[in-house]
Amino acid sequence: MEGLTTTKAPFIEKAQKNGERFIHQPYELYSEENHKAWKSLYNRIRERWEKYANPKFLEGVARLNLDSSRVPRIEDINKFLKPLTGFSAKPVSGYIPAYTFFDCLRNRDFPTTITVRDISKLDYLPEPDMFHDVAGHVPMHTDKAFADTLVRFGECAHSASLVIQELKDSEIQKQRAVSIIKAMARFFWFTVEFGLIRSGKELRVYGSGLLSSYGEIEHCLKSPDVQRYPIQLEWAVNQYFEIDHYQPLLFVIDSFDHLYSLVDELEKWVREGRVNSVAPGEPNVSELDLQSFLTAKG
Repeated sequence: MEGLTTTKAPFIEKAQKNGERFIHQPYELYSEENHKAWKSLYNRIRERWEKYANPKFLEGVARLNLDSSRVPRIEDINKFLKPLTGFSAKPVSGYIPAYTFFDCLRNRDFPTTITVRDISKLDYLPEPDMFHDVAGHVPMHTDKAFADTLVRFGECAHSASLVIQELKDSEIQKQRAVSIIKAMARFFWFTVEFGLIRSGKELRVYGSGLLSSYGEIEHCLKSPDVQRYPIQLEWAVNQYFEIDHYQPLLFVIDSFDHLYSLVDELEKWVREGRVNSVAPGEPNVSELDLQSFLTAKG
């Protein structure tokens, strides 16, 4: 069987070649090796979720009834998820442009990768895979406050596209668009992907990049090599990040209502021009991401 292994899936390659960004989950194509990889990933991290994940994530795992032994069916996940917050997991063939991603969030859809990482590469994968998206992200989408915050990210992107498109000078438009997209990507990275949250007197994990990493979920809270600071918007939007190693700097929020208020503030900063020239550095803004904001509609 061909399988749906990340970077080795003919079904995905064909969809990408045909320009199909949004697809269905061909469940029958998963190989036994795919199921074995999922089972290994899920079962080895469960104990660390109990120790380090925030309570809302643990509630979400229980509410979704995620299968620990077989790759989950997206349609089954959505049956549990949508009645809770209106969110749905939406299968994609791979990377989608930045504005399209945020616009999906605005409409309570979460772009979800359906491939599973190679069983020989369980510890690190630079590309997103289904374990990262479904086991790392989706349980948080069962919480109303967090789900509403994702929608606000989408609304912020929509406001940003309007601000960018109002500019008449094409060079200024491009420069500001790159800066705004960079600011939004950094803020999303340091919160939704790699965020920490206060839980009583302790710190807990809510970022999906941490929640889906067996090694980093413990490292981020226990290692003396990690700097952990209360989040400040001006720091987050000006701080570059790199994806190929454990994160040396993480930011802490007080609650998901706090995070929601920060996205409100970010949108205000976009409108006021306060992120028109953020610090240089990663992430790079691709032409595809840039054009997605320059040509966004509706």
